[in-house]
Amino acid sequence: MIMKNLRLPLLLAAACFCLNVSMAQNPKQKGLEAITKNAVQGQLEFLSSDWTEGRQTGAPGAYMAADYIASMFKVYGLEPGGDMEYIMPSWAERMQGKRPSQHRTYYQSFNLLEYKPGDSQEMSLVNRSQGGTRTVNFAYRTDFSVRPSDVSVEIDMPVVFAGYGLSDKKSGYDDYKDVDVKGKIVLCLSGFPGEGDTLSKGYSTFGNMGSRALRRLKSEKAAELGVAAMIEVEPGSETSASWADNLPFRYNSSNYEGDVARESYYETSMEIPGSELDREPLRISISDRVLNEIIKDSGIDLGEFKAQVKNSLKPASRVIPGKSLRIKTTVDSKMIRVRNVVGVIPGKDTSEVIVIGAHYDHLGKHDGWIWNGADDNASGTVGVMTLAKAFMAAGQQPEKTIVFAAWTGEEKGLLGSEYFASHPYNNAGLMLNLNYDMISRDNEDDTLGVKCELTYTKKYSVLQELTEKNNQEFGLGLDIKFKPSENPRGGSDHTPFAQKGIPVMYFEAGFPPEYHQPDDHINLVNWDKLTNIIRIGYLNIWDLSNTEWGPAE
Repeated sequence: MIMKNLRLPLLLAAACFCLNVSMAQNPKQKGLEAITKNAVQGQLEFLSSDWTEGRQTGAPGAYMAADYIASMFKVYGLEPGGDMEYIMPSWAERMQGKRPSQHRTYYQSFNLLEYKPGDSQEMSLVNRSQGGTRTVNFAYRTDFSVRPSDVSVEIDMPVVFAGYGLSDKKSGYDDYKDVDVKGKIVLCLSGFPGEGDTLSKGYSTFGNMGSRALRRLKSEKAAELGVAAMIEVEPGSETSASWADNLPFRYNSSNYEGDVARESYYETSMEIPGSELDREPLRISISDRVLNEIIKDSGIDLGEFKAQVKNSLKPASRVIPGKSLRIKTTVDSKMIRVRNVVGVIPGKDTSEVIVIGAHYDHLGKHDGWIWNGADDNASGTVGVMTLAKAFMAAGQQPEKTIVFAAWTGEEKGLLGSEYFASHPYNNAGLMLNLNYDMISRDNEDDTLGVKCELTYTKKYSVLQELTEKNNQEFGLGLDIKFKPSENPRGGSDHTPFAQKGIPVMYFEAGFPPEYHQPDDHINLVNWDKLTNIIRIGYLNIWDLSNTEWGPAE
């Protein structure tokens, strides 16, 4: 009897104790505790499942993935941050007095132009002399190949030899100095002066530049100068080897064997159409015999030029006299409607916006194979969704507005993030982008499964300082390699923001051998690393959204 009388007070005391503990828990900690392995795993299991069919840009699987992401944003309580949708009542409803209405959606929709080379590609070399004209017609994928622009074109232009096609203000080296290349066809060597000779002046000047950055620099400069077409050559490299028409005995790779080549995701290109034609020059590859025919009798000796320029860094660009190329390309194109997914937590200050983003698209399905893309980039997308869950669970309105976005079209050229960066939520000023891309895997040297990288805008040293502090204070145990950069760029969705001068933080965990392969599956995920990278992002953004910060003095 005494025990029964004591039970009620004890239960009341326990309840009061739990209530006091709950009240003592701060909002930041509440949000952090909402980031659980089960929450992360549950979302990733569906997003990277066969149901979403590899989430190819514009395909039904991508639409299903976008619907799922939007539904989770709604479950977590985010406000929609996409386009306005107008609802027109039926005639009967209008007769009853119902008026048209509008509401905001979670989708930012826009068009992409999808295109690929058409059936006909032509190229001819025209030799003009006092005796008349001689024209040589070349065969497609026998002596040349072409990556066309987004529209069919016909050009008949002189050829200009432009060294390596480089223009570098820092070193003063400029292959385009004193030559007019507007509307013309540029012939240049691949690589850079002194490539392969580590003791040369050219190598010390350009040797730290990656091949992707080098190619981008060349393309951007050619487009800026109005080059019509660009032929980049490396004599003796057997460019034509990939044009062979006969099949091998059998296609054989780590995940496919067959007599027929698999359909390729890269057969088509996509771009945001814009209001003007693409300024990118045509990219043309040619065989050695076409190259030698173009420079024949011109006085240009490519071997001699390479040997001379690697230390002198003196260009020798010139118009190739009496030679012009006629090029005709055809293109098959169509418009594709696509969607970013955008949710918002409005801050007390709606004029300053932090964007947390990741691309949800991947390579789709081809010939019965599905590229599930568990790491690339269902993992990053789940990171964005889970951060939304955490910030809502915290139950406290942030000082600054936070946008949560899942981008489409990254695999086609960072298109979704590029579109948003030019059409931001409410046209507000963007003050930071956190980008998650491939945050769930380990490199071979990561035996403990704790390594990751953070690329960030160098002058905002607070981004590294916060990351180090939160990693240590909350015992996350991540081994973070910091990669500060004056202007962080590359093949992920932080780039469009960095190009606009917006500071960025870009987390990446590893670069596994299953990258862009159909066996990028969920069973390979390092769940602890993935969860902790999401946690460090939450802790950083919590601090950055609730305090004043800026570049280092």
